[in-house]
Amino acid sequence: MKATLSLLAIASALWSQLCLAQSTEPANDWKPAPSNQAGRQYPQVNSEGRVKFRIVAPKAQSVGVSFRDSSPFTRGEDGAWIGYTRPLDEGFHYYTLNIDGAEVPDPNSHYFYGSSRWGSAVEVPARDADFYALKNVPHGQLREIHYWSKSGNTNRHAFIYTPPGYDSSSRKRYPVLYLQHGAGEDETGWGSQGHAGLILDNLIAEGKAQPFIIAMEYGGNPFAGGPRPTNTPPVAAGSTNRPIPGPGGRGFNFSAFEKALVEDFIPYVDANFRTVAKPTHRAMAGLSMGGMQTRSIALTHLDTFSHIGVFSGGSIAVTNITDLAAFKKKVKLVFISYGSKELGGDRPNRGGDPKAQTAALKDAGVNAVFYESPSTAHEWQSWRRSLHEFAPLLFKN
Repeated sequence: MKATLSLLAIASALWSQLCLAQSTEPANDWKPAPSNQAGRQYPQVNSEGRVKFRIVAPKAQSVGVSFRDSSPFTRGEDGAWIGYTRPLDEGFHYYTLNIDGAEVPDPNSHYFYGSSRWGSAVEVPARDADFYALKNVPHGQLREIHYWSKSGNTNRHAFIYTPPGYDSSSRKRYPVLYLQHGAGEDETGWGSQGHAGLILDNLIAEGKAQPFIIAMEYGGNPFAGGPRPTNTPPVAAGSTNRPIPGPGGRGFNFSAFEKALVEDFIPYVDANFRTVAKPTHRAMAGLSMGGMQTRSIALTHLDTFSHIGVFSGGSIAVTNITDLAAFKKKVKLVFISYGSKELGGDRPNRGGDPKAQTAALKDAGVNAVFYESPSTAHEWQSWRRSLHEFAPLLFKN
């Protein structure tokens, strides 16, 4: 009897494990990711948001991917290694492959600048991807520029989005949004990962946003590679532009970027593009580190910017404003946003609860808006949605 019960127990355990294994098998509805290079079938994404990889490396001893909780990669008789991820959030994700201990990009993916390097990323199609889809609507142009920075004694690099119809009239002038990237990224981020141009094209075509120029500069990020300005001056005593805590406790000193932006880049844009060179027609926004830059710089340059957008980059409290009456007169909009998975918990780098801080601004008479991106974290889908919500509020008057 005891032997029979033991056999039954073992059989029951094996059956439970088999059922569990079957229930956790990925849905077999894989499709090539939209971020793949042309003609490449992998990576593939399924309806659960899992990503499957196929890497041809017949002589490799081990293959893996940087996504945590991914399955082991197994090698087939054809020498190709197959593995897949846990379900991921909708949107854009950087990753690397690990082949015999070496972190390398995926030869199947388009390359993007993020995590302080050029490398791979995968797009998990989002249910609301229509707002940044390529459609049959009039399109603006993303223009690459180089200009000389007197304050830094160096050449700088930027991208300028001009809205549809910009070249068809030599008289019409436009407001400008100065839009900043995050840490580990550069001036290519918003045009590439962020789809800023497509977002504006679609909003303008739908009549939901005013046509405006977007200027995207390199933010002086200390973690990015390549030839970058290195002459960051020390912070003067009493300066409001203090180093701001960054990843790992390191500080971001935005002084050099502030000077390049205010003294060089804005005058260059006003001189070379048909802008309305007035504070009422000028906005600044950014994601993560770029949001921190926006908060730091815009609050000390209220005669330069009238619209402020901070995406996952801290918050603005009533106590941060030295002259509330002047602030309300000069600032037309304060927009704060986060992914829903970023909110909650004690995170002092935000300067307090961003939702409560924004509500307090509104109670104080400031035109303040808080946006929460559903079911996303500190990632590009949160920031794409943030720009989509922010843009229609700009330059309304």
